[in-house]
Amino acid sequence: MNRIDRAFSRTGENGTALIGYATAGFPDRHTSLRIAASLLEHCDALELGIPFSDPVLDGPVIQESSRRALEAGFRLKDVFDTAGALRELSDKPLLVMTYYNPVHRAGHEAFAREAARCGMDGALIPDLPPEEGAEWMRAAEAEGLANVLFASMSTPEDRLRRLGGLTRGFLYCFAVRGTTGLRDSLAAEVAPFMQRSRTCCGVPLVLGLGIGSPEQCAQAGELADGVVVGSALVKAAMDALAAGEDPAIRAGELAARLKAAL
Repeated sequence: MNRIDRAFSRTGENGTALIGYATAGFPDRHTSLRIAASLLEHCDALELGIPFSDPVLDGPVIQESSRRALEAGFRLKDVFDTAGALRELSDKPLLVMTYYNPVHRAGHEAFAREAARCGMDGALIPDLPPEEGAEWMRAAEAEGLANVLFASMSTPEDRLRRLGGLTRGFLYCFAVRGTTGLRDSLAAEVAPFMQRSRTCCGVPLVLGLGIGSPEQCAQAGELADGVVVGSALVKAAMDALAAGEDPAIRAGELAARLKAAL
């Protein structure tokens, strides 16, 4: 059983899984590692996002963190170095969140091999649908890397069944229509979407996008096996930097409150 499967097998004892997100290289490589390590103390798994100049899924907060990371000199190897350092600190699952371009440029086998070598357990590539991802999925499978797929509220049942059969680790279900970013409350369509997904898929279901408060985590935790929080954690770090405070401490404190709500 890999680390992702183990994490979900424990959720009955440990509540719903909290999956945090940190932008690799934001605001710089050293501080990014400190933020990620702080999040891992409270989260059950962590996504490390690769900054990308043309994101299609990310909202303004993560876009800004990516811009600042790129301006600080982020390079692809930095995310692997960060993962390697985190693996020495924690046995919790680590996933790389990236768009397809960096994978394509690095080469499928090379990217998967390096991710696995650094102790990563899975990958999320939102702009690579399974119909176009066979080569990548073979490379990931060969390295024991879970390729996590996505579903939205408009995904029909036959496709949910297909996604449930192809995804590894869990199915990432979008809680909003649109990009990442903070919302005031969960959309009314989320509950029937998750009920439909549950009847179609036998894998753990994780709800993400637009979730950032303890109250939203509690609502999402009633519907899913795991909850992803990204923008709120990045914003906590960003606000701390603006206030001259320690971003790792501020992000970790928020992660602790989110986990307590699940």
